[in-house]
Amino acid sequence: MTPIDLNADLGEGFGRWRLTDDERLLSVVTSANVACGFHAGDAVTMRRVCELAAERGVRIGAQVSYRDLAGFGRRAMDVPSDELTAEVAYQIGALEVFARAAGARVAYVKPHGALYNRIVRDEEQAAAVVDGVLLTGAALPVLGLPSSRFLKLAERAGLPTVTEAFADRAYTAEGTLVPRTRDGAVITDAEEVVERSLGLARSGTVTSDTGERVAVRARSLCLHGDTPGAVELARRVRARLESSGIRVEPFV
Repeated sequence: MTPIDLNADLGEGFGRWRLTDDERLLSVVTSANVACGFHAGDAVTMRRVCELAAERGVRIGAQVSYRDLAGFGRRAMDVPSDELTAEVAYQIGALEVFARAAGARVAYVKPHGALYNRIVRDEEQAAAVVDGVLLTGAALPVLGLPSSRFLKLAERAGLPTVTEAFADRAYTAEGTLVPRTRDGAVITDAEEVVERSLGLARSGTVTSDTGERVAVRARSLCLHGDTPGAVELARRVRARLESSGIRVEPFV
């Protein structure tokens, strides 16, 4: 059975405000999507999370976003392509400083929130993100939804692509995420999240919000760090996967 990576969004604080339990989540996940200051995160937080991740052998990923601290990166924005390209490269470069200082490196890139969902279909914005990754001079792997325009363009540009799934998010029959503005978009029942995680890892399928079985073949499974009870939920998911014979390990 193909191994599965567990990633979580970490470093999502700013100044005195803290959202994610970074230290405890880093004892469970294998990849850390570190906020780079545009939707959350600041220099001190980025440095601390990189140091903790490096100590535990957790891969460090740049979680790039629209510049939207007030909206946590979840508001729709129209950003010119050249500006978005530069801002993606800027975020990756900032995190790379702290990753290298910790004796590690930025191992991959994952867009966040509204940007993540926009580039599933928007070719122009997807191309701008790909160009931002390329601008760093490193052929970094990128995470995204299967069949997204983003992954297609990244692969065409020579970047390694990694498909991702969300056990705690509802899916449409087309294999996209149900918008957070709709009821039921976020799965809150812990046992359901655990079972969906196992189904995604075993068969690469999930039940959509309208009842169809949808193919979502993924190498990495996201566990949202801002979910209430995120640490215990992550532990339950990992324990269930491993007890079912599924290896949990980084994709890179």
